[in-house]
Amino acid sequence: MLKRQNRSSQSPNFVLGIVLVGILSAGNTAFERAVNAQSVTSVPLTPVKQPAVFRGDEKFCEIVNKARENNWRALPIGELMGRIAEALEGTPYVASTLEISPDVELCSANLDGLDCVTFFETTLGLARMMKKGRETSDDLLKEIQLTRYRGGAVGDYSSRLHYTSDWLTDNECKHTIEILSKLPGAEKFPQKVNFMSTHPSAYKQLAAHPELVEKMKQREDEINARTLMYVPSDKIAEAESQLQTGDIVGLCTNVPGLDISHTGLIIKDKAGAPHFMDASSQKKNMKVTIEPGPISQYIAESNQRSQKIIGAVFARPAEPQQ
Repeated sequence: MLKRQNRSSQSPNFVLGIVLVGILSAGNTAFERAVNAQSVTSVPLTPVKQPAVFRGDEKFCEIVNKARENNWRALPIGELMGRIAEALEGTPYVASTLEISPDVELCSANLDGLDCVTFFETTLGLARMMKKGRETSDDLLKEIQLTRYRGGAVGDYSSRLHYTSDWLTDNECKHTIEILSKLPGAEKFPQKVNFMSTHPSAYKQLAAHPELVEKMKQREDEINARTLMYVPSDKIAEAESQLQTGDIVGLCTNVPGLDISHTGLIIKDKAGAPHFMDASSQKKNMKVTIEPGPISQYIAESNQRSQKIIGAVFARPAEPQQ
C-alpha cells in the first residue's frame, strides 16, 4: 500500500481577496484548480524537491491506493475524474493555498484544503497522472505545473494562468482539455478582463512587485483579443444533455473586469442529470460538495440571491499522451 511520508510544509500566505475567491484561475479563479488491478504493493512517495510544496500525503495515498485497487486507470478520463472528485468530497474549503511567497512563484499542491480552482485542477492532475501509470506526489506536481502555468513553465507571478478563460485557452493549446464551444445556445462571451492590473493592491505579489502590473496588463490584452464561447444562464438547461462527468465548469460573471467567478466539475447521476460539484466559501459547511439538483437549477438559485452569474463555459478533459 502506498505509504504516507511525513514532510514539513510552508504555511500559505495572503490570498487573492474575498472578492476574488474563485476568479483567477490556478488559485482562486481570478475570483474564487492505479494504475493497474494488480496486488497492492508498497510504493514510497518520491520526496518533493523545493521549490515545489506539497501537502496532503494521507489523502493522496488514500486516493492512489483506491485507484489502483479498483483499476480506475482503465476508465475514460472524465469518469476517472468523477471517481477522484467523489473521493475528495468533504475536503475543507481553504483559500490562498497558492500564495506562498510574495517574491517567488512556487508550484504547489494541497489535498488537505481546496478552493474552487484547485479542486478541479487537482482532480485533473491526479487523473492525468494515473492515466500515465504514475503515482507519486512529484508526478502530481508535474501535471499541475503543466496545467497551471502558461506553456507549462513556472516563471514569475504573471506566468500563472490567473484568469480562468486564459487557463482554458492555454490548456486547449496544450491538448489537456477541449473547450465545448458548440453547445446549444452558445454565444460570444461579452466580458473584458482588467481586474488584476487595475486592482494590484489586492494581490500581494503585484503590490510587492509593481513591475509585474504591466506584464499582467499585457496578458489581459491578449485575453481580450480572443473569442470565448459561453452558454447564457437561461440556455444552460438546453445544454445539459450534452454534458459529461468530469467536464470542467466556469461560471461567468458580470462583475466588471472579471471573466469567471467560480469553477467546478460536472458529476452525472444514475439518471443522467448533470450536477455541479465544487469547493465554495459560500456554503455553510465550507467543504467540497455535490449540489443536489442539476447545474441549471444551481445557477438559477444562485441568481436569485445575487444576479452575478450570466452563464457558464464548459471544457472536457482530454486523454493524456503517455
